[in-house]
Amino acid sequence: MDDLRDKYLTAIADAAGESALEDLRLAAVGKKGEISLKMRELGKMSPEERQVMGPKLNALKDEINSALAAKKQALSDAALDERLRTEWLDVTLPARPQRQGSIHPVSQVTEEVTAIFADMGFAVAEGPQVESDWHNFDALNIPGHHPARAEMDTFYMHRAEGDERPPHVLRTHTSPVQIRSMELSGAPLRVICPGRVYRADYDQTHTPMFHQVEGLAIDKDISMANLKWVLEEFVKAFFEVDEVELRFRASHFPFTEPSAEVDIRCSWEGGTLKVGEGDDWLEILGSGMVHPKVLMAGNIDPAAWQGFAFGVGIDRIAMLKYGIPDLRAFFDSDLRWLRHYGFAALDVPTIRGGLSR
Repeated sequence: MDDLRDKYLTAIADAAGESALEDLRLAAVGKKGEISLKMRELGKMSPEERQVMGPKLNALKDEINSALAAKKQALSDAALDERLRTEWLDVTLPARPQRQGSIHPVSQVTEEVTAIFADMGFAVAEGPQVESDWHNFDALNIPGHHPARAEMDTFYMHRAEGDERPPHVLRTHTSPVQIRSMELSGAPLRVICPGRVYRADYDQTHTPMFHQVEGLAIDKDISMANLKWVLEEFVKAFFEVDEVELRFRASHFPFTEPSAEVDIRCSWEGGTLKVGEGDDWLEILGSGMVHPKVLMAGNIDPAAWQGFAFGVGIDRIAMLKYGIPDLRAFFDSDLRWLRHYGFAALDVPTIRGGLSR
């Protein structure tokens, strides 16, 4: 045992790294190490021999383990000292200029819209961006021959040849979230559905991926008058004006009946949009009363319940409010653009504290 002690204590003292130290641990006190094998021989000894050899072997094992732990700590300390020598920092050098990120206008406007409708009692609902063909089209009373269902307008997910399952699409609007909300919660219901949507279009005012927020309110005795009030309050709060005039123009959407495009009175003096004054009109959203077939698709009885729905492009109203000329710049990741149009990270929009900077 004296030979074993001298052998391993010397080797441990000379170990150059943690890997070599681990090899020594396995050779000495590992499952098949020399000291471990010696301890297994105790079972073959007489009781008198075990009384002598047992304590000696245990003491040797403890001594080797202590030497291993001490050497490992020494190697770790040496490695840390080396890192401190090479990774030093001169604290007397001038500080770097402050670098602070900013909130993207789309994120900012989404928070502003959410704050406004939350103040009116609307909850926020979300749904998948890869949507079933039924939720995206059929449940919303969009017929199979409708142009929106063509592959030139909608991104369809790939299907293997011969796959007979219904197709899936990248959702073309957030209206499927309305169907899912009706299925989940029933009536009465009051939700907004913000999120990303996808259409095959790309120019100065269109991108293949953009953002929408849609609203849905279902209850008894809801009318277009309720819709008009909600939209007036939204426009006044969002554009931060005291008065606003809306114009409803008859239109057609498969999922609402009657349907209306909504314009706001405005002026463009000096190239700046001023809401609530002037002789111009600007279309900002589509709306209408929920079609009975849509209510039935959401498992709601249209004989007992009715409601209104509306949808507005978040990117579009962000451009109008903050004077952004080109929608494509939203997705260019240009730091100069982000610094100019971005918002401070801690400027959380609230109704009482102010929506925008």
